[in-house]
Parts: sequence; C-alpha cells; structure tokens
Amino acid sequence: MEGDPFLPGTSVSLGDEVARHVRVRRLGVGTRLALIDGQGHRATGTLVRTAPTTTVEIESLAVSGPPAPVHLLVPIADKDRMMWLAEKVAELGAMSWRPVMYRRSRSVKPRGEGQMFTGRVRARMASALEQSGGVWLPALYPEANLTRAVAALPAEGTRIVLDRDGPALVGCDLTGPVSVALGPEGGIEPDELAELERSGFRRASLSASTLRFETAGVAALAIVAARLVEAR
Repeated sequence: MEGDPFLPGTSVSLGDEVARHVRVRRLGVGTRLALIDGQGHRATGTLVRTAPTTTVEIESLAVSGPPAPVHLLVPIADKDRMMWLAEKVAELGAMSWRPVMYRRSRSVKPRGEGQMFTGRVRARMASALEQSGGVWLPALYPEANLTRAVAALPAEGTRIVLDRDGPALVGCDLTGPVSVALGPEGGIEPDELAELERSGFRRASLSASTLRFETAGVAALAIVAARLVEAR
C-alpha cells in the first residue's frame, strides 16, 4: 500500500484495493500482515478489524534506503509489452518510469497510454513489488513528447540511449543518476536520436542484435543498477 509512513503503536485503514485482497484471501482478525507504502517503509502488524473498514495495528517498522538512481524513458508501445516491462522494472528497482510518445509510437495499436493505463501500470508494479519483497515503487509520470520528457530528467549524472551500434553498456563509465532511453518498436528516428545526443545522451549497446524494447529495458536496468550499487 502507499501513503504516510507507518508508526508503531498506531492503526491504519487499508485502501480499497488492499482491503479487497484481504477479503479474497479470507484473512481474519488476528492475522499477521506485512505492509509496504512504496516509499521504503515495511511494517508488520495485526489485522484488528475487517468491517466497516479493514484496519491493521502497526507493531514494527523497517526503513530501506532508495533504489539505485536509474530513470527510464520508456516508449509508448504495445500495452501488453509495456505492462510486462513495468512489472520487471518494479522488481529490479528503477527510480522512475516516464513514457515517451516517439514518432513511431503513434502507429502502434493497441498502445499503452492514458490515465486508466497508468493506473493499471501502478497496480502491476505494486503487485510485483509485493511478490519480490521490494519496498520502493518507481515514480510514475504521465506520457510526454521526447522534448518534454528529456527536459524533466535530472540535469546531472549520465544519460544513455540504447543503440545497437554504440559501445557496450557494460564498459561505459556511469555516474549516478543514470537516465536510460529505450527506443520504440521500429527504432528511434534519426532526428529523435540527434535530439537525444544534443541533450547529452550517449549511445550504448546491449547486443549485436536488435532487442525488443522490453528486453532491452530489463537488461539495461539490471546492468546499470548493479554498477551503481557496486560503486556506493
């Protein structure tokens, strides 16, 4: 669940989605639960009420530092493939998820965009976070064109655009925060790539072959996050 930090000795009412999960699993009063808020807090407590609201009495709290500072520019693309990537991004611990409307994104149907889709992405990420034992939910931003998305990224750190013809990502010097741009299905148009390079992005490759954006996103995030954690 998301919300304010949990405080031992206090009671919290669960949101509708979490309360529904409690009912589906037929959890009764006295059940021990673990709660996360998506902001680094993991609490343990006891279910003390199921109606009219589902309430948990907090007993202990653990706080974890933020994930490696990796920010993803994700192409607006096929909604099912975006959803799969969102799940893996939550498991691996990206700091943010920012969908970009590339030129080639417009020809994709059905594509993942809009408030309803963002809500589904958030729910999928939350579920993946719970199952993987994570405690930080990536910050989700609304879709934007390339110029606006790039302007909203951290000004400092390293900027990488994945490109098959670039040097290997594993050998690149990385200084956090790291922003990684994933291209859309069919690739980034030359003028879009030039715009990224003018904004400080360096090309880097993952493979000699062309990877699907969701495969590239998982591989790049795993490499970059591991490198940043190692450098701490």
